[in-house]
Amino acid sequence: MVLTFPDGSQREFKQGVTGFEVAQSISPRLAREALSVTLNGKIRDLSAPITESAHITVNKWDDEDGQQTFWHSSAHLLAEAVQELFPEVKFGIGPPISNGFYYDMDFGDYKVTEADLQKIESKMLELARTKSVFERIEISKSDALKLFSEKGDPYKLDLIEGLEDGQITLYKQGGFTDLCRGPHIPSTEPIKAIKLLHIAGAYWRGDVKSKQLTRIYGVTFPKKSMLDEYLIQLEEAKKRDHKKLGRELGIYLIDSMVGRGLPLWLPNGTLIRRTLEAFLREEQVRRGYKEVITPHIGNLELYKTSGHYPYYADSQFDPIQVEDEHYMLKPMNCPHHHRIYSSSLRSYRELPLRLAEFGTVYRYEQSGELNGLSRVRGFTQDDAHIYCTHEQLKDEIKNCIDLTRFVFNTFDMQVDIRLSFRDDKKDKYGGEAGFWSRAQAEINEVADELGLDYVIAPGEASFYGPKIDFIIKDALGRKWQVGTIQVDYVMPERFDLTYVGSDNQKHRPVIIHRAPFGSMERFTSILIEHFAGDFPLWLSPVQMMVIPVSDQFATTATEYELQLKEKGFRVETDHRNDKIGAKIRDAETRKIPYMLIVGEREVEQQSVSVRRHRIGDLGSLKFSEFIGKVSAEVNNRENPPKQK
Repeated sequence: MVLTFPDGSQREFKQGVTGFEVAQSISPRLAREALSVTLNGKIRDLSAPITESAHITVNKWDDEDGQQTFWHSSAHLLAEAVQELFPEVKFGIGPPISNGFYYDMDFGDYKVTEADLQKIESKMLELARTKSVFERIEISKSDALKLFSEKGDPYKLDLIEGLEDGQITLYKQGGFTDLCRGPHIPSTEPIKAIKLLHIAGAYWRGDVKSKQLTRIYGVTFPKKSMLDEYLIQLEEAKKRDHKKLGRELGIYLIDSMVGRGLPLWLPNGTLIRRTLEAFLREEQVRRGYKEVITPHIGNLELYKTSGHYPYYADSQFDPIQVEDEHYMLKPMNCPHHHRIYSSSLRSYRELPLRLAEFGTVYRYEQSGELNGLSRVRGFTQDDAHIYCTHEQLKDEIKNCIDLTRFVFNTFDMQVDIRLSFRDDKKDKYGGEAGFWSRAQAEINEVADELGLDYVIAPGEASFYGPKIDFIIKDALGRKWQVGTIQVDYVMPERFDLTYVGSDNQKHRPVIIHRAPFGSMERFTSILIEHFAGDFPLWLSPVQMMVIPVSDQFATTATEYELQLKEKGFRVETDHRNDKIGAKIRDAETRKIPYMLIVGEREVEQQSVSVRRHRIGDLGSLKFSEFIGKVSAEVNNRENPPKQK
């Protein structure tokens, strides 16, 4: 069989070779550092036999899949430690998450404290040093039910009831056995540094009518120095938390009377959002997009045709009956755009047709999953759908990539690119296999022609086509998946979309779904934390604060304010009867980029004494010279200067 590695190289191996043996064949060091392998997009144990040709990645700590395996095993280590300290506890689920892991547990009437977390940490370290092997055990459904019935664990029994016989596995390490699909690292030996972060409540299966369990969050590392660095980063992340800064800077509000997960954009936040929209709208117009507006609800038949109902019913709000029809809060913009496309007979001469909309959609999120602006129930997507011929597809993908990179480069954000392709499970995907092969080949060609650094993830495609995912890194090095470019062969069939070709015959267009920001809410939350609220001048709600030294200079300060406003700047003047130091401190707290001090010398010389947020005194500039400086900074969309 042939294994294809991330760099595109291929090697032949005998069927049944393990991931560990593959790593060992490359280098002894890789075998020592390997945590798991990823085969065709799915993470597997190093000890699992590989039986067919596949794309393979050997995962180390620096790989995201490696960290997920490491943290999954750490969740089991947490459960083992709790079992030793609290033998009567019952276990729910313990998955890895983006930065660590958690485990939901039923402690009965006992309330876990911070002191308990320290004891559990110590026990985890003690158990990790035993170097217990993670052993995978296949088990029948009846035996699994018997085992966890004897353990008296109702949560595992509940999970087993929903599983198919012949597909149930356990993992055992030390004295702990858990119902689990895996995968896991070979043993507990690599787990060298542990921190249990906090305790929360979580309803079993997310159902508020079920019992509330205790959720313990934690993180682990293969080196203590990594943990120390992470904890420092965590403190910095707390300072940058968009929920904290969003409140302090007047960006948004979540109000219980309006509803959970439904943000209210305050004046400062609205200004940021409208500026972002104008930035993208201007670029879209330049690139030939046509903007449309669609309603916030749609007839249920629309979403039945698209397949969003009933297949995604769990993530949508219930239908609304209006007279003899049923409507839904819009979960996606694309079906509406497809109807706009089909509203008239299209010619190949009209293609590509690029329809764009800042469209608000609604999804039902569990209350426990809601998180400020980053996870909401109503959000606005910078959606666009490009209807093109097969011959135009490659150029349109290239244009979408170029636009997305332009957006993230503007904010000085590093971008990782993943090509999400289909795997061999045909029932997961729609459309003709030939079109899929062509689209994936063209996406690959485009990525190579643009010189992109990318990874291929088999099995991560959407059901209607392959896609390109953009993962950005913020100032703290945290990764966020935001923009996507998706190639769609399914919706043209579902909506019977056609165009008349040069041969005067009807043909199916291809659709590209594209959203650089992803959603305005989530992207704004990322921007707040990326810049720690210290926005670039062009994006800052208040760009300048004019500060007169005393009342006698108030007239000149007001004149400066008016002149700046005439140039299009967002300016305020601090006329309070307060000391100048207090006024400067207040402007710093509000993270206003520029403070313009006006005193006797400034009035005489028609100048301003300029201070930059976080940087300090920049000296005195002629007022006209200052206007030229900040105009260039706004026009070039410069990012804030680094603090010295």
